[in-house]
Amino acid sequence: MSWYDEVEYIRKQAKLNNEFFANSLPMIASENVLSPLCREMLITDFHGRYAEGSPGKRYYEGCKFFDNVEIKAMELAKKLFNCSYADVRPTAGTTANIGILKALIKPGETATVLDLANGAHISFGKWGGAGVRGINLISYPFNDEMMNIDVDGAVKLIKKVKPKLALNGRSVFLFPSPIKELAEAAHEVGAYLIYDAAHVLGLIGGKQFQDPLREGADVMNGSTHKTLPGPQGGMVLSDHKGDTDEDKSFLRKLNFGIFPGVTSSYHLHHVAAKAIAYAEHLEFGKAYAKQTINNAQHFAQALHERGFKVFGEKLGFTKSHQILVEIGPGKGKEASKTLEGAGIVTNMNTIPGDTDPFRPSGLRLGTPELTRLGMKESEMEAVADFYQRALIKKEKPEKIKADVKEFRKDFQELHYCFKEGFRGYDYHKLI
Repeated sequence: MSWYDEVEYIRKQAKLNNEFFANSLPMIASENVLSPLCREMLITDFHGRYAEGSPGKRYYEGCKFFDNVEIKAMELAKKLFNCSYADVRPTAGTTANIGILKALIKPGETATVLDLANGAHISFGKWGGAGVRGINLISYPFNDEMMNIDVDGAVKLIKKVKPKLALNGRSVFLFPSPIKELAEAAHEVGAYLIYDAAHVLGLIGGKQFQDPLREGADVMNGSTHKTLPGPQGGMVLSDHKGDTDEDKSFLRKLNFGIFPGVTSSYHLHHVAAKAIAYAEHLEFGKAYAKQTINNAQHFAQALHERGFKVFGEKLGFTKSHQILVEIGPGKGKEASKTLEGAGIVTNMNTIPGDTDPFRPSGLRLGTPELTRLGMKESEMEAVADFYQRALIKKEKPEKIKADVKEFRKDFQELHYCFKEGFRGYDYHKLI
């Protein structure tokens, strides 16, 4: 096989991947698709350039045009999230998490966290970024029925252990967190409240979830490629204004935590695409977030009616883009593989009570990408039928996959973004 053949092999895999997702139902809650304008930024010359530092304070020359882009990205981010501080440099949500930990807590100091089995993200666990930082982690009590942090227990815990940071990082994020109560307790003992909005950043930007920075969070960070449908990346936000010496010190620490803390150059083409995503979300975010949540709620109800055990029933199953379904002891992976064979892309997930993350008992499902493709409540009924056929009726996956492909034919256009021909752009050509 020649090197040319190797290149063709890689190109073929990319094409096959495109075809697979174009004919499937992508329902991983942490994934989304890019708009044409965002994709355009990823193939610009920004891709191969370096810009260590911040606008006007670079270690490299040739950054004057990118400086304009980064400044604009920060302006748009501040407007979208109604805050005074925005750092758009993190290359991922986890990178943002680790940068904040580097900035605000020392090895050996204590942070309160949500346990992984109760929906926390691994970056705030002992195997992830918090463990790398050497932090002493103490878990909040959890209310399984409410699928949320036990408010009274968490407040008592914070007051008792007096952590340096009270962390709110969640990978299963069905309902708003009790940020006001946790922040009051944290501030009483001199701690900062950190809200990891990785999954719900777009819902917050669309004003359809909670508003952590107004509820007392000192920092909100997140991923820019989930419910906020931008490129792979992260960001850090705060409403601390730097109008006191203590505030100035706090913001300097945040800056230093991201650069040089966890970034060198930081994927300039992604920053440009983030800026586009912020602008698109300012235009379409409210409608997109609202429909995403409506779809999730309707889908959860439809699954429940078809015999699935869906968490959060007493509270309407979900108030976000996510649904958590119990499949059976250790059966999450088996179910996700069955669904993949039927053209439905999901992921296994731990549920309360699970102890082995590699043999979880549930599935985490999300509606961001289906919503972006134009699906609404009525389509959620059809999608729930596919799940019932695959996991309850045990029909052959190949038959369901063919029906899913036929169903997807009507949903190939991207919504909630600037469309073809926007101000004369032709997305079939390079800029």
